[in-house]
This record gives sequence, C-alpha cells and structure tokens, in this order.
Amino acid sequence: MKLHAHPASTTCRPILHFAAESGIAIELAFVDLFAGDHRSPAYAAINPDRAVPVLEDGSFRLTQCSAILKYLAERAGSPAYPAEPQARARVNALMDWFNTDFHRAFGYGLVYPQVLPHHAWPDAQMQDVALARAEAEARRRLDVLDRHLLDDESPFLGGAAPSLADYLGAAYVTTGELIGFDLARWPRVQRWLAAMTARPAWASTNGAFEGWCEIHRQARRYRIAA
Repeated sequence: MKLHAHPASTTCRPILHFAAESGIAIELAFVDLFAGDHRSPAYAAINPDRAVPVLEDGSFRLTQCSAILKYLAERAGSPAYPAEPQARARVNALMDWFNTDFHRAFGYGLVYPQVLPHHAWPDAQMQDVALARAEAEARRRLDVLDRHLLDDESPFLGGAAPSLADYLGAAYVTTGELIGFDLARWPRVQRWLAAMTARPAWASTNGAFEGWCEIHRQARRYRIAA
C-alpha cells in the first residue's frame, strides 16, 4: 500500500502513527505541501481535491483520514476499531466529534489562521475578532473532552488501549503546539496526551510535526525578544 502524505500534516499523522503501531506496511509517497506539490496537475489526477492523505491499495484509492484509518483497521483486524456494534459506534461518534465539532473550532478556527497564510483573515482586525470567537469555542470543546469524554479510570478514550479515536484526536489536539496553546486548564486532556505521546511509534511518526512546532516556537521567542 502507498500513502500520499506529508508527515507533518494533521490528517496524515494519525494514519502513520496507527500503521506503525499496528505493523501495517505502508510506502510513503511524500507530498511537499509547503512547496505546493498538492496543487500540481499530476497530483490533481490522484486526488481532484488536491489534498492529503490519499491511500492506494492496488487499484483501490481512498481519501479522508478517518476513512483511511477505518479501512486499515478493518484490514488488520485491529482492536482499535472494535467489531462489537456499540463499541464501534462509540469510536465512530468520537471520530466524528473530533472531525467536526473539535477540529473546526480548534484547528481551522484558531490554529491554522495563525500558522498558514492561506487560512488567515484579510486584515488584522478581522483576524483578531475571528480568533477570539474560535478560541472561546475551542475552549468549550476542550471542556467537553476533559469533563465528559475522558475520565480518571482509563488512560485512553477507548479504555485501557487506544482506539482509532485516540490516534485521530491526539493529532488534532496537539496542533495547539504550533501556537503554544496552554492545556493546563484541562488535566485529563494533558494526561491523555501524555499517554498517547508515550506510545512506541509517536516519536518516529511525529518528528516532522515536532520540527514544524520548533520553527514556530523560535519565531515566538524572536517576536518576544524584539
């Protein structure tokens, strides 16, 4: 199988992490998003939406992070995507929550406009207003995650072991590192992320993302010093 991806991409990281921990062999076809590879005619022939990730399994081609995670888990018979209907429905619901309710506010509303120019608002005043609204909504979603979706008995959303929702959600929440977002108000979220980032394949599959975060950390330090 081949995955067209950028290893720092929010929607590629959970796939690479899950595949590595599950022993699923995937060839990485690097798509340099920062150089605009995804906008090329050649890549548009692979995905007309010009987005990553794209999974190729023989002649079968699949887009969308959540769908790819589920497909890989099905092929591998992974307990991270349980077969029992109610347990699976809960994982599906959590993945949908991260994809829609959480990531829309936290990723697209708060983080991306500050680190990706094409997501920024046209002028500074509009940006400030939009970011304030997005941050309020993101904090509300983090309250839900901390108070209702996580608990003190289980290290993961899926219980004693991570589910697909944990792999997906951890990638989404850690995007806050790009802007230095402080999670001190949410202790369960912090504990959960500590468990996920301590997983065997986290470091090996998130190095590009950590490098991107370090670039922004240095930029923030420079702005403060100036």
